[in-house]
Amino acid sequence: MPYLISGLVGAAGAVVLLSVLVWLAGAARRLAGTVHCGRARWAEGTGLLATRIAALRVQLARRGHPNEGSSPSTPAA
Repeated sequence: MPYLISGLVGAAGAVVLLSVLVWLAGAARRLAGTVHCGRARWAEGTGLLATRIAALRVQLARRGHPNEGSSPSTPAA
C-alpha cells in the first residue's frame, strides 16, 4: 500500500512539473515574440536615422565648402 501512495505522489508531482514547464514554455515564446518585434522596430528606427544622416551628408556635399567658389559670400571692405 505505501508503494501505491508513493506512486500517486510521484505521478502528481510529474503532472505538476509538466504543467509548469508547459506554462513556462508559453511565456518564453511570448517573450521571444515581443523581443523580436522590439528589435525590428529598433532596427527600423536606426535604419531611418542612418538614411536621414546620409541624406544630410549628400546635401552638405552638394553645397560645397564656403571657401571654394568664384565669389566670396561676404563683401570685401
